[in-house]
Amino acid sequence: MKRLILMRHAKAAYPLGVADHDRPLAQRGHADAAVAGRWMLEHEVVPDFIVCSSALRARQSCTWVCSELGAKAPTPKLEDQLYDAPAAQMLSVINHLPETVRTLLLIGHLPGVQELGLRLASRDSDEDAYTHLAMNYPTAALAVFDYQHPWAELDGRDARAVAFEVPRAG
Repeated sequence: MKRLILMRHAKAAYPLGVADHDRPLAQRGHADAAVAGRWMLEHEVVPDFIVCSSALRARQSCTWVCSELGAKAPTPKLEDQLYDAPAAQMLSVINHLPETVRTLLLIGHLPGVQELGLRLASRDSDEDAYTHLAMNYPTAALAVFDYQHPWAELDGRDARAVAFEVPRAG
């Protein structure tokens, strides 16, 4: 069994004169990303591989998640092609993963992460997880999928959505 976690980066700030790719996390974003990492630990959904958009807000989200995972955190792989990527492009990154990866955390952006989650969710997905995924994908949200085949074969309606969590600090 493989597990895929699709995370939208945490809440970003909008500083004047800063390019979109270089936008940092807002104060709430720092706190929420840490809560996401704690949720992964508490629910034993710990990635052994992380691919992360190269955008600053995604990298900072990843740093907070990894800080909470501590010694269990793998070294993240930054992917320029995940920045503002459509679902098909994100899926291509996943399809090229080695089979040694058992639990993947992908940190990306809207609308791509939501579109990918909807594309992958099988008919036997958890109804609540699927409904929340379809309705809204807030910052720092995590969609968790179980998948039983090679990463190269992941395509559509073949991963079971098992959880959807929106981590929030205090």
